[in-house]
Amino acid sequence: MSPIAEAAEPTSKPQGTLPVRLLTHGLTIFIALVFIDSLRFKFSNAPKTQIIFGDLDRWAASLGAPGVFAQGGVFSQYVIGGAELLASVILIGTMVLKPYRFLQPVGAILAIAIMSGAISFHLFTPLGVNVDNDGGALFFTACGVWLGGFALVFLRRRELGELLRRLGAFFAPSGKL
Repeated sequence: MSPIAEAAEPTSKPQGTLPVRLLTHGLTIFIALVFIDSLRFKFSNAPKTQIIFGDLDRWAASLGAPGVFAQGGVFSQYVIGGAELLASVILIGTMVLKPYRFLQPVGAILAIAIMSGAISFHLFTPLGVNVDNDGGALFFTACGVWLGGFALVFLRRRELGELLRRLGAFFAPSGKL
């Protein structure tokens, strides 16, 4: 059977104890809800979104990269929001569709990547931790999602191993030319 066909088959391994399952589902829902909630701000071009991406774009322009964070830029609010939506769909979809659970670490790794950027921009640019006098709420939420992503990768390490095994089998030379 090909690795692609195997992808649709459920794994026979148990998913862990009830507390572990509840924790993984809780982390999945937390990360997805944070991302999904942020979409209404990013996709509607809310004032706070304009402040954040405007500050980042002015900072990038001072370094010779104008427009990177502008509405049509490579890292615009729409691109970041799209990545957050993709991570949410992967996380929730793989929580519900057990045969595809081996893909859940992909959503968690995507969440880690997105939040690594957010945390870095809060710490190392003029954006700062206290954006628009929010008391650091955005920054600390990003930190929570980032830590949750790492925890989810750890809790789904068996599924990550399964994904890597399948990718290895898929990309391995077949010996046929």
